[in-house]
Amino acid sequence: MWNNYRRLSSPSFRTKVFLSSFICIGIPVILSLSLYTYLTRDAVEEQALLNAQKELSLVEENVSRILEDLMNVSNFVQIDSELNTILKSKSKDGANDFSNQTYEEYMEDSLVRKTIENITLLGEKSYVTILLENGKYYTNYAISDYDPQQIFQEDWFNQLQQLSGYQSLWIGVEPTNFSSDLHKHPYQLSVARTLRDTNQRIYGYVVVTLLETKIRQILKNQNETEKLYLIDHENKILSTKTSEEINELLPFSSLVMNQDEAKIINWQDLDYLISTKTLSFNGWGLVSIIPYKNATSNITSIFSSVFLLLSLSFLLFFLILAYLMNRITKPLIHLDRVVKQVQKGDLTVRANVTSNDEIGKFSISLNEMIERVNRMIDAVKYTQVRKRQAELAMLQAQINPHFLFNVLNSIRMKILKFGDKDSANMIQSLSTLLRWTIDTRKDVIPFQEELNLVKDYVNLMNMRQKNKVQLIIDTNESTHTILVPRFILQPLIENSIIHGLSQNEGIITLEAKMNKDKFYISVKDNGSGMSPSELALLKQSLNQPTNQKRAKKGFSSIGISNVFERLQLYYQNRLSLHIDSIEGEGTITTIEVTLEGDADVQSDAS
Repeated sequence: MWNNYRRLSSPSFRTKVFLSSFICIGIPVILSLSLYTYLTRDAVEEQALLNAQKELSLVEENVSRILEDLMNVSNFVQIDSELNTILKSKSKDGANDFSNQTYEEYMEDSLVRKTIENITLLGEKSYVTILLENGKYYTNYAISDYDPQQIFQEDWFNQLQQLSGYQSLWIGVEPTNFSSDLHKHPYQLSVARTLRDTNQRIYGYVVVTLLETKIRQILKNQNETEKLYLIDHENKILSTKTSEEINELLPFSSLVMNQDEAKIINWQDLDYLISTKTLSFNGWGLVSIIPYKNATSNITSIFSSVFLLLSLSFLLFFLILAYLMNRITKPLIHLDRVVKQVQKGDLTVRANVTSNDEIGKFSISLNEMIERVNRMIDAVKYTQVRKRQAELAMLQAQINPHFLFNVLNSIRMKILKFGDKDSANMIQSLSTLLRWTIDTRKDVIPFQEELNLVKDYVNLMNMRQKNKVQLIIDTNESTHTILVPRFILQPLIENSIIHGLSQNEGIITLEAKMNKDKFYISVKDNGSGMSPSELALLKQSLNQPTNQKRAKKGFSSIGISNVFERLQLYYQNRLSLHIDSIEGEGTITTIEVTLEGDADVQSDAS
């Protein structure tokens, strides 16, 4: 650690040159590129939002034009005085009975039908139904496709009767009523209104219907990556590019804005540009959603090209600088290698820098120093070797386990003093494990101390690996004083971490309980588990001789075999060990021991 700190605090000459160049030139360039990226990102976002609003406005104009045509047809029927006079008169007659019609009545009916045909000539084709209270009707379609009197049975008819004045009822998407169009055009949109006399009494109804595919054709003509929806007040889809979504709730309805605007949202872990537009005359809305990357691809490509050019120029400059620095500092690097070889004890190496500058003179002086050292070493070689051996033996004798623990504790206290609690805890856990590993006086220990060893071990493993393991311990106090062989849990926990969880995140549950004279210990993980064949091989290996077990690899390794052997030696025929595993769900190892009274429990005196 000290050597690493010295290297960081005392960089080489070449490093200093590079750092100086980077500080003077690199940092301003990087700051400029970062500022450029930040500013262009905002500009790209703003331009994308403006483009989305403009494109949706164009779609809104086309959709509004079609829906306004429906409104204009219904308005015409409502406000045309001649047509209203005829309809009011017809509403007082009987139903559609053409057998006893007078010539004048025939001409009036023809005028109504011709008027309906004329007002639907312009714009998109629409179906007009004028239905009077007495059941008489006028249409611009064949009644074999649809019986107009079925309007009285529609779900929305009651809402239509509750309208007042010139209000209109916009009817959402419905299955197409006209049998001849049903196959190619499965859905329709309609607007309906009441016909009233001067006393505001309803004498008839007018319904104008448009096939939904007319709207869908407009929505299909937009960007392939863009999804466009026509929705009602409840965010139900009235029209979109595919008929499968019609009548469904807008999938991202919670993110739809109430006002007309465009913004960026995160949906299904991806960024999207969403914009909305409300139709002024009926409150329906248009929603556009497009992946943000696609919406900004053209603008981003321009900024990216400029950024790439600047980055390549900056990289080229540093490559040239690196080449020049390498040529200039190459003799210094060579001398550094020679000095390091000498530090390692290789006094046969020589510097071969032949330049006439200061570096060349230093090379000659270094070679002369090495020659002088070689002569001195030859004179005292035998004595120095013996002396070093004696010093090494004395030093080794001084470093006993207690000295090692005291040093580790001193290091822990010094680290703790600087506030690094994690490193201090790691050293404390390591010290505890080393103490129990070296101490050979106790073959068995209380189960509580074995749990503490496992906690220290998992603490160390979590500090040395990136993915943390959660250890859950569920024990009864009655189990804490039971004597068990040392290190029977650590190998099981190690197997769960390394083989079960593959050193990834996971949960290991350690449970211990007493049931009469039975002592149960279980270690469970939620790792990858084992296949039935692997589990069978593991169980088979537990009954093999020790020398064959050590040749095995996999989940068992040597650890679980060692635990099983030591438990058998201590408990003999009072022990049973079970291993259960489900592939993809985890493994559980259960130890069951029959206790023999106080012999297996720590006494109060101990």
